[in-house]
Formats: sequence, structure tokens, C-alpha cells
Amino acid sequence: MAGDPTDPPGGSGKDDQVSFDDPLFIHPSDNFVNSIVTTKLTENFRLWRSSLSRALKTRNKLGFVDRTLKMNDVDGSKKSKWDRVNVVVCSWLLSSVYDSIYQSQAYSMVAEDIWKNLFETYNKYDGSVVFNIHQQINSFKQNGISLSDYFNKLDSLWKEFDGLTSLTECTCEASIKLKDHSNLMKLVQFLSGLDDSYK
Repeated sequence: MAGDPTDPPGGSGKDDQVSFDDPLFIHPSDNFVNSIVTTKLTENFRLWRSSLSRALKTRNKLGFVDRTLKMNDVDGSKKSKWDRVNVVVCSWLLSSVYDSIYQSQAYSMVAEDIWKNLFETYNKYDGSVVFNIHQQINSFKQNGISLSDYFNKLDSLWKEFDGLTSLTECTCEASIKLKDHSNLMKLVQFLSGLDDSYK
């Protein structure tokens, strides 16, 4: 029966009080058992956060972690629904981390708190991390792998490096020239790592 408080999250497929595009709507496939990403959090915080943000946004649930949909933002009649969806989002977050991390967050009851705690703990890096990625980029060669695999691996290293060293965004002429220069350096790096047969 729809609306039965004993129903498991997502167990009914019908919700008379919220529409499909409402963040409080839970699709039948959105239950707390399934993980919504394949990437588990270890030391790969930026990759993990990007994957999870995308998955949450697809399900219209990003507001539960980015402070744009708090319980106080919904009217009284929907607070129980907010709480229900919050529990599902908490479960999604906890199912996407390894056991050692799970244990430190298992008692948090608000998805935003889990998200914030993980950000504060794992969104950290020092100069050695930047140095190591830079070294990987400079030493990476094709070495017989396919051209597409070579480019994809190099591109992922560039994106990780850019994420760690990103500057304040602006639209001035100097920033456009800086971006053009960065793209030229990436092209040079790509070409210099190609196997001799391509050269």
C-alpha cells in the first residue's frame, strides 16, 4: 500500500504526495541496498566525489549533500519524506566507501554531515602528491598500448593534475592565453610519448 510507513524505501513505485521530479520522490529502483557508483572511496577522493555527485544529480538528490535541500526547507507534511530520502542517501554514501572509512561514518544520521566529514578528511593533498602526478605525466609513454588507451590514461593524469593545481577562474584575455599554452604543452607531451611507429 502506497504511503505505508512500514514500506522500505523505494518499495512501492507510487507516491501520492510528491511528483517524479521532486527530490523527495524515491524511484522503485532507488533503494538503500544498491550502490549507485562502482568507485569506492580510498585515496581517490576527487574521482569518488565526481562520480557520486553525478549519480546523485541524476537521481535529483544532490541537494541532500550540498546544503541546497535541508529539512527546514520542506513543509511540515513532507518532513518524514525528507527523513526517509536522507536515510537512503546516507546508505548510498556509506555503500561507496571501504569498510575502514565506513566505520568512522556509520553513526552519522544526516547525508550532508557524511559528505562534509569525508570532504574535510580526504580532500587534502600536499606537494608530494602534485609532484608524483607531474612525474607520471612526464614519464608516461605509449609503450605498445593502443592509441586510445594511451590518450585516455594521459588525459586522466592531466585532469587530476589540473584539479590539484587549478587557479581561480576568470575570463580575461590572459586566462585564455594561459589555457592555450596549457593545451600546447599537453599536445607536446602526448606527441613525445608516442611510439616510434607513429612518429
